[in-house]
Amino acid sequence: MKIAIPNNWFYQFLFILCIVVPYLDNFESTISVWSLAFIITIQRKYSISLFKLVIPYILILLIAIIVSFNYDYQKYLVIRDITYLCKPIIGFFLGYQLCGKNLQNAFRLIVKTGAFIAGCHILVILNAIFIEGVRTVADLRFYSGYFSDYEIYTFIILLFHKDFQLDYSKKTLRILTVLVGFSAFMYLARTNFIQFIILYLAVKGYFVINKKSLVIISSILITSVVGYLIVVSTNPRRGAEGFEGFLYKIKVAPMEPFKTKINREDYKDFNDNYRSYENILTVRQVTREGAIPTIFGKGIGSQIDLKQEVWLGDMNLRYISILHNGFMIVFLKSGLLGIFIYLFTIIYFFRKSKSDLPIVRNINLLFLGTGVFLFVSNWVFLGFYNLTETKSILIGFLIAYRAKINHQ
Repeated sequence: MKIAIPNNWFYQFLFILCIVVPYLDNFESTISVWSLAFIITIQRKYSISLFKLVIPYILILLIAIIVSFNYDYQKYLVIRDITYLCKPIIGFFLGYQLCGKNLQNAFRLIVKTGAFIAGCHILVILNAIFIEGVRTVADLRFYSGYFSDYEIYTFIILLFHKDFQLDYSKKTLRILTVLVGFSAFMYLARTNFIQFIILYLAVKGYFVINKKSLVIISSILITSVVGYLIVVSTNPRRGAEGFEGFLYKIKVAPMEPFKTKINREDYKDFNDNYRSYENILTVRQVTREGAIPTIFGKGIGSQIDLKQEVWLGDMNLRYISILHNGFMIVFLKSGLLGIFIYLFTIIYFFRKSKSDLPIVRNINLLFLGTGVFLFVSNWVFLGFYNLTETKSILIGFLIAYRAKINHQ
């Protein structure tokens, strides 16, 4: 049996590497690999569509840099913030450039990468259960990961394989779908479940307003409310193990990022609503300095004082510069002006690229779902600013594919 090595094997490997490295949860490794790959694959020409997405991110960064001249922040914090705010910009360009090197096998490469990540995730799960002796949902997520946006996108593409012109055999398609779907489910991430529902509805065309879509969306909303009320009525215990612990997370989810008053002396209230606590302090500490910081932010290198040490990641921190909320981090760094600009990065996904090609229309629908999901993602997971997210590369990749297919 001969093993065929594709001519663009290096760029396929580079794409897989760039998607995989953020899962290692080491930002220095991610930014190093992405920057090197960006330099290797840099192009002479880029589409206007890409710049429409990237320019608002660049403006937010520039505002934050200019504002920081009025403060005396630590150089380390300034450099770190610049790399953080550059991450989505590099990701979009990198994805766009890598697509140009993998145009002929674009969607197969997306699926291949998702399947590889899923296989690795399942191996980690098995190790956690049978070697580490993990028995609770919290411990399982600690060992095997908290979310995976990329796998949800891959799962959607597999479910709608005909719409994205994937020509796998039925057996291969079944194996890939089960593999990626099981792995994505086992993150047990509320945000990923919401992401799946939103993207599924989008690709089905239910976000295009008509009588049928209104009925379906209304039915889903009513079902969700009834389901939530059932969960609340079961009164799942805080700190419970297994499925009950997952239900408790669902119970507190609606209010977790939106509460306006937190008692930090009450451990349960503080821990369950920590995201809201960050938001409250960010708004309070920025606005109390007056109109100029409120409008333009406090710049690169700015931090929020949590008023007490909090265990975040693998260390106790009192001062933080990276928050859980994408809107809040933009507000902290570049103020209300930055928020106004930031909204254009979401509105971008609601604009269609005109085409008679079915696959372009389906990419448009996937982007529409992405725009809807970004409101959720930015509120709880930083959107494209999340340090471990990979979807910025995928979005840049699909922008390039759509542009190149449209002009063939």
